[in-house]
Amino acid sequence: MGRWLKPDVYPLIAAMSFVTGMCVFQLTRNVFMNPDVRVSKSNRQSAVLDNADEGQRYSQHAFRRFLSTQRPEVFPALNRFFSESSSAGDK
Repeated sequence: MGRWLKPDVYPLIAAMSFVTGMCVFQLTRNVFMNPDVRVSKSNRQSAVLDNADEGQRYSQHAFRRFLSTQRPEVFPALNRFFSESSSAGDK
């Protein structure tokens, strides 16, 4: 096994494991929480589901609600430093 798994490949294995985990998470989330996915037969019988509130809960999850209250800045402290004028420099 040692000759097949070289240290040069570790970053590639880490990146591929992370991406695979993200894909599995998203697919699992869609199967269990998406209002448009019908797994049980009772939900598949109706052609159109009246589930607007369920769709609203799915699309406006907690992380999206948190991000909607935040300012769209990458480095807020750095932005404030360069955007605010200093009192000594204005005179």
